[in-house]
Amino acid sequence: MAYHFQTAFHLFLLLTTLSLMTGHSVLAARGLLDTTFPTVPKLPKPELPTLPTIPSFPKPELPPLPEVPTLPKPELPPVPEIPTLPKPELPPMPEIPTLPKPELPPLPEIPSLPKPTLPTFPFLSPPDSPTSP
Repeated sequence: MAYHFQTAFHLFLLLTTLSLMTGHSVLAARGLLDTTFPTVPKLPKPELPTLPTIPSFPKPELPPLPEVPTLPKPELPPVPEIPTLPKPELPPMPEIPTLPKPELPPLPEIPSLPKPTLPTFPFLSPPDSPTSP
């Protein structure tokens, strides 16, 4: 809390400075609007000299392109025939003996228990509401 007075003083100083600046800018703007400038005499436009004419030359003729001789198409030798190899015969698969399936003992029977009966609760019916005619 030691700097409370200092911040209030800075705020007061800022507001005072801003209020004093506004009057000067208005006066400066008024001075800008009231000033008149001297008239500048207009200079005559310069005339450009005429362009010299360019002489026309005849169009150059290019010599014709030389003809490139066509080369004969090379012929490839025929593909040599590769002899077919006989398919190797594999020996027959040996027979795997089948194992008998293990038999599981039958599941034991679980005796069924009788279902318990729950006592019934007394039931109260709501009273009849009077009907309006």
